[in-house]
Amino acid sequence: MSPADRPARSTTTPTARPAARSRPEPGAEAGAPAEKEGPADLRLVPPALAAWAAAAWAVGTTGWRTITAVAFCLVVAVALLVPAVRRRATRAAGRGLRATAVAAVLFCAAAGAASAGLHAADRVRGPVPELVERYGRAQVEVTVTADPRLTRPRVRGNAMAPVSVVLDGEVTRVEGVDGSVHRTRTPVLVIVPPGEGREAWLRLLPSTRLRVEGRFAPPLNPAERFAAVLRADRSGPPRIVERPSAPQRFAGKLRAGLRTASEGLAPDPRALLPGLVVGDTSRIGPELREAFVATDLTHLLAVSGSNLSVVLLLLVGRPGTAHRVERGGLAPRLGMSLRATALAGGALTLAFVLVCRPDPSVLRAAACGLVVLLAIFTGRRRSLIPALAAAVLALVLFDPWLARSYGFLLSVLATGSLLTVAPRWSAALRRRGVPDRIAEALAAALAAQAVCAPVVVVFAARVSLVAIPANLSAEFAVAPATVLGFAALALAPLWAPAAEGVAWVAGWPAGWIATVARTGAALRGAEVSWPGGWWGGLGLAVLTVLVVFGARRLPHRGVIGAVLVVVLILVVVRPAPLARWATGWPPPGWVLAMCQVGQGDAVVLAAGGDAAVVVDAGPEAGPVDRCLRELGVRRVPLVVLTHFHADHVAGLPGVLRGRAVGAVQTTGLQEPPGQAAFVRRTAAQARVPLVRAVAGEHRRIGALEWWVLWPAAGPPVPGTGANDSSVTLLVRTADGARLLLLGDLEPPAQAALLRSRPDLGPVDVLKVAHHGSAHQDPGLIRAVRPRLALVSTGADNPYGHPSPRTVAALGAGGARVLRTDRDGAIAVVGAGSRLAAVTKGG
Repeated sequence: MSPADRPARSTTTPTARPAARSRPEPGAEAGAPAEKEGPADLRLVPPALAAWAAAAWAVGTTGWRTITAVAFCLVVAVALLVPAVRRRATRAAGRGLRATAVAAVLFCAAAGAASAGLHAADRVRGPVPELVERYGRAQVEVTVTADPRLTRPRVRGNAMAPVSVVLDGEVTRVEGVDGSVHRTRTPVLVIVPPGEGREAWLRLLPSTRLRVEGRFAPPLNPAERFAAVLRADRSGPPRIVERPSAPQRFAGKLRAGLRTASEGLAPDPRALLPGLVVGDTSRIGPELREAFVATDLTHLLAVSGSNLSVVLLLLVGRPGTAHRVERGGLAPRLGMSLRATALAGGALTLAFVLVCRPDPSVLRAAACGLVVLLAIFTGRRRSLIPALAAAVLALVLFDPWLARSYGFLLSVLATGSLLTVAPRWSAALRRRGVPDRIAEALAAALAAQAVCAPVVVVFAARVSLVAIPANLSAEFAVAPATVLGFAALALAPLWAPAAEGVAWVAGWPAGWIATVARTGAALRGAEVSWPGGWWGGLGLAVLTVLVVFGARRLPHRGVIGAVLVVVLILVVVRPAPLARWATGWPPPGWVLAMCQVGQGDAVVLAAGGDAAVVVDAGPEAGPVDRCLRELGVRRVPLVVLTHFHADHVAGLPGVLRGRAVGAVQTTGLQEPPGQAAFVRRTAAQARVPLVRAVAGEHRRIGALEWWVLWPAAGPPVPGTGANDSSVTLLVRTADGARLLLLGDLEPPAQAALLRSRPDLGPVDVLKVAHHGSAHQDPGLIRAVRPRLALVSTGADNPYGHPSPRTVAALGAGGARVLRTDRDGAIAVVGAGSRLAAVTKGG
């Protein structure tokens, strides 16, 4: 053999070593570009969809129907499969393959229905269903299956619903009143009332076994996975029967370490970082959560496949390069082969499930992350659709309740769009000169929004117009925040100062994401209403398809697209002059506006320029904040809270949001105490002083002036109701209009007010007391003889507000009655003969 015929050694030239490594690794072809992989393999999609649909149907039906459906599917599948096997050796093999495919769909449908039937059976067997029927009491042992959480603060009538601890559990042992013991396995929702032991309940880890005594009740929604709601009797510390498992204790220690490491961050990063990393949203308040909802960034607050994907991409780089020698990530730099990289990714996935809890949402995220892992192993996008279908099939069979979960549907749709639609749109953008990275990010955001928005509309009845720019703006910060957050999580049990330093760095991108959410949500046109329900979702889906296909055939697409972008920006930003010209709201020269805040009160008095006095804040922060933004109010010299009922004060954070507020004025009666404490706490956090309203007080801001008429001077009378202690104002506007704002005064206080001010005389506008209830003093109505009577009330409220009797009495006195439940927000302009009311529309 001549020297020329011998193989070259790897050390003969500097380029020999890369050449020796250029051999493709197992599981990939080095020279096959992704674009030539051929059509997507869709064979697993129909079986997965069949199992999904069958499970969604079976979890909500009776056992015999499920058994009949399963038997029918199996019989038909076998009937199709037997002849198909015989045809394999004949010319009819094609028909045999079609019959086999149909049989596979039927088998998967049967499996989905059977799994759902078995899971649904847990809800109806054992002693718990009998206890539910008679609202019985029992002492039970419950195994915690998910992290405890707090209920969101809500307004019920004029009070705040108490914030309770809620946890998912499984009843494993029931002790009857006769001493009998029953073993069972029934899913329940445990509600623990407020009390001193709340922090101990919130620290419980999954797999902990508790002894709970309480009363059983049926779930509010019969389609829920829980067989019952168990309302615990005691609010003291939980009685632990068995400690959590060792893996759960380890995961709990890591999660607690991350919370400790992020303790010193600014409020938004402190709340957001644990949510980005492990789905721990316990620190995220209603205001920040609302901002994420308005911008469609809520997927960042829950554990999703993107969390795991970020870590996997750090290990291996972009999936499309996994089949190449020059693949990215840390793995090739550590000398790991492709298969070793896949195994390492699998280990990371298991650790991810352990730390983030193996509940349905985390399992769903892990399955979506494994789709990315398969791309790493094969380097071929053609295998991703079968992988997604297999993940859907496995998850639906493991937990059939996912088949009815909006979150599961959104996850699958988003992942599917990234695998099918986004690559095509990205390629189209690149052909038009858009840089690669920008094209990929924009195509991903557009595809995910296009397929997910119709589903969001079904349950939210709104469309976010800022979702795409918000997701694009937040996208580049998600990866560093997640990676650094996981690093802080891993360092916390080993070296706390280092974990705190890493968490401090992670706080910067986390803070940016929160800023994007708050900025997007603050835009006037961030959201638009859309019909809810499945018909609304179908309508938006049809519109999306028409827009996508119409855009491809539209002449002069570039010019028209630019015009549409400009129009969309104007709709979202809604500059005040343009918004007023297009909508007529707010009308020029308005002196009073009654916001549409549902069953509550919020009145705005114009004080010149962008300043206004706000009287009451409604039951929620969002509606009053939107109302003030539409009115262009940026400065609030004074907020008057007539009394402390929740439908008047719970929205105070919305008034304070992003505005310069001079002071908050309240009534002297601190009832109810909890809501009075809420006002004090909210004002203190915003560093706004609290002052008390005093009868006879006269104030002026510019041309706006008012007098405090009630409550009477002196200390509050014991036993006086909160309504009768409402701050009552007589207002005179710059145009000379007289406005009387009665808060929620009841007839005795109304009569006392009239006796104390017999000279009260006629007024132009009356803010009707107590949402127009039937409890009004006829003498006061006759004395003030309003020309306009404004009623702030919620649509379809359970109290019958406003009372037909009250409306009739006001109308008989010559007043024009306007109400927010039908007319929407109301603005008053002018005075005297020029007095008029303009409505925004309900």
